[in-house]
Amino acid sequence: MSLQIEVLAGHGLQLLPERVAFDPVNRCLLVADAHIGKAVSFRRLGVPVPAGTTHDGLQRLDRVLAVTGAGRLVFLGDLLHSRRALNASTLADLRAWRVRHAAVQMTLVRGNHDLHAGDPPAELNIECVDGPLRLGPWALLHQPEWVAGAYALAGHVHPGVVLTGRAHDRLRLPCFRFGEQLGLLPAFGDFTGLHVPARQPGERVFAVVDDRVLAV
Repeated sequence: MSLQIEVLAGHGLQLLPERVAFDPVNRCLLVADAHIGKAVSFRRLGVPVPAGTTHDGLQRLDRVLAVTGAGRLVFLGDLLHSRRALNASTLADLRAWRVRHAAVQMTLVRGNHDLHAGDPPAELNIECVDGPLRLGPWALLHQPEWVAGAYALAGHVHPGVVLTGRAHDRLRLPCFRFGEQLGLLPAFGDFTGLHVPARQPGERVFAVVDDRVLAV
């Protein structure tokens, strides 16, 4: 179950439990820190992690593109995890996925991992730019920073929140965080970890709990 919020006066976002945000006015899907191929990179280094994460992640993107009807998709950095991620299987999955969404305009705002992994292959038809990318009231970028005259939306942090239960159980969950001039999107990819920043005065936090997004 998604959650519609107003970020600025007259400007809202739809927060989806797939850990992405959708701008309905610009019909633009925002995805931070996909880290495609991270599991492959880990296995090549001898770390035993499950296979199939790229395929599962692309299926999640299939689902949200269908649900939202997005005409544009912007990756807020770290699309590919590393050069080791570009094996034959991952590239084949990416090619097939891109063909399924040939009509969707796609842009990558380069992040720190993209600088090492390189731009995605040209055949994927993903425009690559350095941030911030201006889109309506938003400044889209990877590493969080304030942008004059715009509301910044960023990734990089992999934000999380800790919820404490009655028995003092602690649960760490990915979340969206929105401050006065800067919003953070959760990492879309798996095996990315969570960072729990101190909550700032006035900051709104929305946790991803299974198939829901909840204000916390």
